[in-house]
Amino acid sequence: MLNHVSKSFGKGDSQVTALRDIRFSVEEGEYVAIMGESGAGKSTLLNIIATLETATGGQIALNNQDLSKLKEKEKAAFRRQHLGFVFQNFNLLDTFNNRDNIFLPLVLNKVSHKEMEKRLEPLAKELEIEQLLDRYPYEISGGQKQRVAAARALITNPDLLLADEPTGALDSQNTKRLLVLFDRVNRQGQTILMVTHSSQAASYANRTLFIKDGIIYHELYRGDMSQKDYAKKISDSMTVLTAE
Repeated sequence: MLNHVSKSFGKGDSQVTALRDIRFSVEEGEYVAIMGESGAGKSTLLNIIATLETATGGQIALNNQDLSKLKEKEKAAFRRQHLGFVFQNFNLLDTFNNRDNIFLPLVLNKVSHKEMEKRLEPLAKELEIEQLLDRYPYEISGGQKQRVAAARALITNPDLLLADEPTGALDSQNTKRLLVLFDRVNRQGQTILMVTHSSQAASYANRTLFIKDGIIYHELYRGDMSQKDYAKKISDSMTVLTAE
C-alpha cells in the first residue's frame, strides 16, 4: 500500500519533484503494470517500494509493515526475505556460475544447501535452465540470463516480485517466453508489480497504472478483455498520455 508518497531530488531552486501524492495498493495475487514516458517516475517509484530509495513523504507498507521505519540493515534483510527482483540488465555476477547466482539470496538468508537444491530443481525445470546451471552468465544469451535472474527472484518465494523493464533487453521470442512465465507464476498466486514501456508486456497484467509528471494519471483494469483487446486499450491510453 502506498499512501500520499512523494519523492524530490535536490534542494531550493534546483529541487525536482519526481513523484507527488502517489496512492494505490496491490492486493495479494495481483499482477500490476506501471507505464509512462521516460522520466515519468516509474523506476523511482519501483525503487522506493523496493526500499532502494527513500520517499520524501508519505507511507509505504507491505504486509502491514511500514517500510519507511526500517533502518538500513533492516531494509537489506527485508528485501532478501520478502522481495524478488528482475531487472532489465539482469544484475548477475560473472564471478559466480548461474547456480550460485540463483542461490545468492538464500545463502544470505542462511538457508541450508539441501533446501536450496530442493527449491531449485522444480524452478530450473520450469524455466528450462537445467543445462545452464554450471555455466557462467557471460557464457549464455540475454534470454537465458533473464531466466536465470527470474529463478533467483522466485527461489525465495517472495511476497512481491518487482520487475523493472524485464523485457527491455530481450528479443521478441524471449520477451514472450518471460511474460508467459510471469503469467504462469501469477496464476499460481505470485504477486507481481512490473514497470514497462511495452503495451504488449503490460497486457499480461490484470491492471495497468499510468504515471505522468509524477502522479497516477490513469488506471485500466483488464477484466474479461482478451489480451489483444487489452493491449490495444493500453496502447490507446499511452497515445493520449503522451499527446497531452
